[in-house]
Amino acid sequence: MLTIFKKIDKPLLIISTILFAIGLVTIYSASNVTAYMLNDADPSRYFIKELFFLAIGFLLCLVFILFPTKKYSVASWLVTFVVAAVIVLLSLLGQVINGMSGWINYNGLGIQPSEFAKIAIIPLIATYYGSNVRYANDFKKMMVPMIVAAIVALTIVFQGDLGTAIIFVGLCVLMFFISPAAPKIKRKIFLWGIIALAFLAVIVLVGGDKLLPKDKLERFNYDNPCSRYITTGNQLCNGYIAINGGGLTGKGLGNSTQKYLYLPEAHTDFVFAIYVEETGIIGALILFSLYFVLLVRIIVIGKRSSSTSKRLICYGVCFYIFMHIMVNLTGVLGILPMTGVPLPFMSYGGSICWCILLALTMVQRVSYENNTKKS
Repeated sequence: MLTIFKKIDKPLLIISTILFAIGLVTIYSASNVTAYMLNDADPSRYFIKELFFLAIGFLLCLVFILFPTKKYSVASWLVTFVVAAVIVLLSLLGQVINGMSGWINYNGLGIQPSEFAKIAIIPLIATYYGSNVRYANDFKKMMVPMIVAAIVALTIVFQGDLGTAIIFVGLCVLMFFISPAAPKIKRKIFLWGIIALAFLAVIVLVGGDKLLPKDKLERFNYDNPCSRYITTGNQLCNGYIAINGGGLTGKGLGNSTQKYLYLPEAHTDFVFAIYVEETGIIGALILFSLYFVLLVRIIVIGKRSSSTSKRLICYGVCFYIFMHIMVNLTGVLGILPMTGVPLPFMSYGGSICWCILLALTMVQRVSYENNTKKS
């Protein structure tokens, strides 16, 4: 283990640690009022649970990093199919929470299997294309992981998790377009994709009220939320109030007013609003800078890799984190509909915490193998 630690990427480890630390502080600040008023008067309830998630995830990663990337292939196929099967079972038999049935609840802890589908599909696509570079002009072979991804995406859509489906599909498409597949195949898929999106847009515009549940349809009405404060605009409008109240330097850690039950679920999807209210524009710029350095570092590790599969693993992890950031922030800022996607490192939740740790561990394993080969 000491040998592995010496050869992992230290800047990535430091940045990740800083982001997790900021996240823990923010989760405590954003959730202590909710925890005090709703959960037996224990203001540190969500903070302690998140710390537990981090500790368990860290121990899992200590084991996971021991496995070479060449073993990811079989494991990723197995995990992907198991997760897809679990999603289907939950869709049919699971309890509906916030409009979706994709949760496993045990003793107060909720696990979202669809989140792990995004992590499993990264090494699946990466190792498949890495070992099939010689078939770059074979359309059928190049489509195999995309067909698998489409099947898994349908199971996610079926359970009602629109945000996860968007990120999952986007992740797979981006990885396909940087894969070794021949340009003519990519052009063909791009054209088909444009046609499919246009067709889907027409269907939603014409029959969206019949195809989508009312709660999902209401999310597309996100313009000027404060005019609908009493009804569907409450959460987004309170997010605006929190961000606006932060100003340049913020109100100070722990001094948010919107967390006093004005902003529902302030420690999950809308944690960024509380963070900006307390740390201001300066705090937001620091967070964005850390995100930027983290993503650049992952890309650098990928570029240093000698194999296609390792490069794709790193780029896939980069896409995964980037898309989570963009989907969450565009929702919180009212640029796109809110889809319930957590903000990496910042939002409370065991599933997103473990998935971020596993994703970063894959990158660190690539870094270790790069340095081992170099030495």
